Amino acid sequence: MTARPIFIGGTGSHAGKSWVATALCRYLRRAGHRVAPFKAQNMSNNSMVCPDGSEIGRAQAAQAEACDLAPHRDMNPILLKPTGNLGSQVILNGRPWRNLKAAEYYEHFDFLLEHVLLAYRRLAAEYEYVVIEGAGSITELNLKHRDLVNLGLAARVQAPAILVADIDRGGVFASVVGTFHLLEPDESALVRTFLVNRFRGDMNLFKDGVRLLEEKTGARCLGVFPFAEDIYLDPEDSVSLERHRDTGSRVAVIRFPHISNFTDFRLLPNATYLSRPVPNQFDAIFLPGTKNTIDDLLWLRSTGLEAWLMGQARAGARLIGVCGGFQMLGQEIIDADRVESQAGAVRGMGLLPARTRLAKEKTTRTVSGRTSRGTAFEAYEIHMGVTTISEEAKPFAKLDDGRVDGIWSGLIIGTYLHGAFENPRVLEEILDKPMSGDTGDTRSTHYDRLADWFAAHVNRDLLSAEYLS
Repeated sequence: MTARPIFIGGTGSHAGKSWVATALCRYLRRAGHRVAPFKAQNMSNNSMVCPDGSEIGRAQAAQAEACDLAPHRDMNPILLKPTGNLGSQVILNGRPWRNLKAAEYYEHFDFLLEHVLLAYRRLAAEYEYVVIEGAGSITELNLKHRDLVNLGLAARVQAPAILVADIDRGGVFASVVGTFHLLEPDESALVRTFLVNRFRGDMNLFKDGVRLLEEKTGARCLGVFPFAEDIYLDPEDSVSLERHRDTGSRVAVIRFPHISNFTDFRLLPNATYLSRPVPNQFDAIFLPGTKNTIDDLLWLRSTGLEAWLMGQARAGARLIGVCGGFQMLGQEIIDADRVESQAGAVRGMGLLPARTRLAKEKTTRTVSGRTSRGTAFEAYEIHMGVTTISEEAKPFAKLDDGRVDGIWSGLIIGTYLHGAFENPRVLEEILDKPMSGDTGDTRSTHYDRLADWFAAHVNRDLLSAEYLS
């Protein structure tokens, strides 16, 4: 069996490619098809651990869930995790490969493309459809000669493409028409339709807009899709955090320069994300994961946030560190092998009796366990450090394999377990208060809402004729 590929490309970054790809995955799955997601190359510090311990981008893990599949490394063969001065850590086929700067990365284009195509072919042999997500704009002219994620890939696997444009950002006519006018003839044959995403207001008022776009592009509109307020998908990168500032919430999250896996806080949509000290007193402050713990700890110190956090703790705030944030709360972080920086070793915040030694080998695994108060949960680990506890301390959790994790010391908590706080009962425990809002919605609920949204506004005849038949 060879799958039918469908490529989802964009007029630019954050046009809604992941949103549409996830919607199409769920739409096809609910229609009874065997479908899998694919993104050749993702750049994000939001990642997920697959059952075999491999690591892929969070967006593709969400798309796998929408397909009723467990995430698999073939769904995202290349994940670039920015590390600051070291460029990016390249995760290849789910495992760390090298740390490379951009110029060095492109020197390996042929090798990486080979792995991308092998991963795609393995998926295509198992499913009816593969929904392929692109990255950024499909018309990055300076990158075409080394494109392994956009139309260069679509052409190689003969995937018909859907162009996604975001009208909420403005300039939809220029972005759609400009994109089509920059396509080469062979690319134009692939880009069959376009859709307009995130429309606010009365869509009847945009009928003339659709007609003008179709006239100027020579392509048909697959649909105009409204802005959806009641659907949540895990964000792909930290651009989505802009709307979280100054919310007035009594819960805050430190926005590190290299913040990672902030999906840990998806049940706290109103949390305030902080990059500097503020006069507010908070009930709880999370120190999230980071792709560069030492640099972000030094940043915390240089901005005055470390002293501010100490003051918050003295005034009764709970401080909760996850992964890199946990490491910062300890006594010391040692980087003898220069995994992250040239510092060698740095002093921690000293709030937990723990010392961390950064390691060259990354720990990635899924786990299950119970908090020290008995609440069961599922989680995953992604870290390059080994933390030792220097004195007897109450653990954050006891894992089902017999290990313990983290420290729970009064109002100070540290854990390596990403995903633990996506369980509302665990979050209620650490905040010591009931969760407000609708925390009963599962991810599956949101995938179904997304499929309903897609089904209600897509031109089904056009979708079937161009992509499904």
